Amino acid sequence: MNEIADDRQLMQSIVQKDASALEKLYDRYEQVIYNFAFRIVKDSMAAEEVMQELFMRIWNNAENFDGSHGKLSTWMFAITRNIAIDHLRRRSSRTSQQTRESETLNLIQDKGTLTEDIVELRMIGEQVRDALQELSIDQQQVVDMIYYQGLTQQEVADIASIPLGTVKSRVRLAMKQLHQRMSHWGRRDRVHE
Repeated sequence: MNEIADDRQLMQSIVQKDASALEKLYDRYEQVIYNFAFRIVKDSMAAEEVMQELFMRIWNNAENFDGSHGKLSTWMFAITRNIAIDHLRRRSSRTSQQTRESETLNLIQDKGTLTEDIVELRMIGEQVRDALQELSIDQQQVVDMIYYQGLTQQEVADIASIPLGTVKSRVRLAMKQLHQRMSHWGRRDRVHE
């Protein structure tokens, strides 16, 4: 039996809710679907989620597959692509929502904070911002993505298309430079007291 006829038979069995047919289909396409999803979402956990969503949709909507319109694998790749793009949109939306929520929280004034504390915190914030500007553009980028956007080092590596080791080196060097700069602030403050 050729693969196309076998795929059609499996789909007919899945329409009848034959779980073993879904398992066979999963075993046959698991690796290629995962690899395809990973190329889009660039994250192993997300690729797993996309793949699981695909097979759930196949289980729930197998009757929508029409073998006369093309191969099963083509249909599966099209659905996988749509799920992966939806996943990226949700992740992007979550990130921008978290940023908006963070900005909103920053606008809420703490009634218990003394004016002196507010002024001191703003001065420290300005000093940190100045120190960040002294970092290289590459270091600024990774610090921003990790500490301000909340991304993991692996996500930064994927988004910036650089090796994970490079991301780690940039963060380490940036933190070292910031630490040196901030340690000077402490000494300067003690001298002026």
